[in-house]
Amino acid sequence: MRIAIVTDAWHPQVNGVVRTLEAVRDQLLLNGHDVSIISPDRFRSLPCPTYPDIRLSCSPHRVIWQHLEAADPDAVHISTEGPLGVAARRWCLRNGFPFTTAYHTQFPEYLSRRTGFPAKLFWRYIQWFHRPARRILVATETLSRQLCAQGLAQTSLWTRGVDLASFHPNVPPHPTLAALPRPIQLYVGRVAVEKNLEAFLSSEVAGSKVVIGDGPELERLKKLYPQARFPGALTGSELASAYTAADVFVFPSRTDTFGLVIIEALASGVPVAAFPVPGPADILTDDLGAMDECLSNAIERALAKDKSPCAAHAAGYNWSASARQFEGALVSMMG
Repeated sequence: MRIAIVTDAWHPQVNGVVRTLEAVRDQLLLNGHDVSIISPDRFRSLPCPTYPDIRLSCSPHRVIWQHLEAADPDAVHISTEGPLGVAARRWCLRNGFPFTTAYHTQFPEYLSRRTGFPAKLFWRYIQWFHRPARRILVATETLSRQLCAQGLAQTSLWTRGVDLASFHPNVPPHPTLAALPRPIQLYVGRVAVEKNLEAFLSSEVAGSKVVIGDGPELERLKKLYPQARFPGALTGSELASAYTAADVFVFPSRTDTFGLVIIEALASGVPVAAFPVPGPADILTDDLGAMDECLSNAIERALAKDKSPCAAHAAGYNWSASARQFEGALVSMMG
């Protein structure tokens, strides 16, 4: 099957959407499919206001349509609601071509945090964008129910995976981080306003707070919280060793739909502290960490958890199964 995946999120961005698409693309290729990624690096683009690491295509729709036509797809998946996603949506509708979409981010809440406007204003755009899709791929049943309440009932489950060869409890702990005062509380991800990092950095739990990642809020948070550690973005074995150096993984976001870093932490044998919101609530159970509206309470309770169940639970997430779900949604869409 020739599959065209259209996404506004792609390299050099480092986030859950990019990592998911990359991992699933690799699995689809192994399964014998021909996969074309239509992303901002193919077109003229501009930096997103307030978020320059994200590039937004400014090419005319007809230029983007030429790439779709050249791909000659059997199936089109539109991954994001940005300019490329809008152009691909229009091409599909003009040509009567069925397509799937994905709901990767709590977009209305995300934009509400960045603009100050109520989230309900942005739900209108989400409804408009996804309504014509034959399937809307979501990571959890909670998201499926949420979209159904917004009149978008055509959801299909698309879970996530973790690289168990890289993330496991036997990875030697990062020597610099492991030497910090205990307990070591770790965050991994974008350093941006929607990640709600101040809830973590202002928590009252003693020990060391470590933020691994880069983003537009990095310099501001460094100045506000000089006692915290900000090693920057880590990848590969360094990132894996950072997880195993930690006593607890803290996930303060209220807008993520899943949180790949949660299952990476669990795979590394680290319990998780989070708010009781979609994403963490769909992954965590009482023996894997703690959720509380007071993040300090969640951290304290997670620190008391036995680490042994974490890696066993994470082993249930794999990219092969994720790719099969993705492929199944496309086949179902095509009838």
